[in-house]
Amino acid sequence: MKDKAREWALFAEKVVRLAGEKITELRRESHITVTYKDAGELVTSADYASDQFIREAIANTYPEHSILSEEATDGLWSNEIFKGPLWIIDPLDGTVNYAHSLPHFAISMAIVVDGMVWAGVVHAPALGVTYIGIRGEGAFCNGEKLQVPRCASLSDSIIGTGFPHDKEKVQPALARVNLLTSHCRDIRRFAAPSVDICYVASGLLDAHTESLAPWDVAAAGLIAREAGAITGHVGEVPKGHPPEIYGEEIVCANPGIYEELISLLRSKN
Repeated sequence: MKDKAREWALFAEKVVRLAGEKITELRRESHITVTYKDAGELVTSADYASDQFIREAIANTYPEHSILSEEATDGLWSNEIFKGPLWIIDPLDGTVNYAHSLPHFAISMAIVVDGMVWAGVVHAPALGVTYIGIRGEGAFCNGEKLQVPRCASLSDSIIGTGFPHDKEKVQPALARVNLLTSHCRDIRRFAAPSVDICYVASGLLDAHTESLAPWDVAAAGLIAREAGAITGHVGEVPKGHPPEIYGEEIVCANPGIYEELISLLRSKN
């Protein structure tokens, strides 16, 4: 499986780089339209263009593989989808940033086999970084191997977090921010969780926590773990959901503060 994981990682890297070129060109030429999904979540024509490009690339190369994408799940969202090879993709993470010409946005691809993530790539074209993780072989940023630097205390940490699109669900997130700011050095909100989790892998953040979806955490979570970070959840993972791609109340943290951070978050549940 390791040889296949390397093959899948190289394929994903090529695809996300080409998708990044596509969405960068669309934004540069102002050829994007903006609409809204449920709960007022913004989506652009670039999301759909990237999604179509990635889906076609997978279908042409691995026609027997399943696909789970933020923009087109094809009604496949069930525990059964996690059986066999599955590509989990976010064709454009950080859409609001992208639409406002802010640099924190990315394309994410991960290959999952029977619920286990084997390779993942997160490409942030405007930041000029590509993160790659291969199970058992490490994590890399622009070819340089990543190793999470040790963070000794929660009080010294910088923690990333985020807010839900549904405004009716904002209050718990605000309570989390109040809790974090009273126990860590500071918080950051870049609004592209796949990038935020990769920042934990590279030591730019000491932790990231919020409620996310599989396409936010599949690739980035593997990258972080391969760099030495720990991922877990504040609450229980529902039966039948592979923990590596379950995003609700996820915690990705430097090992030096993981236990202290997750205990803090669980104390307020």
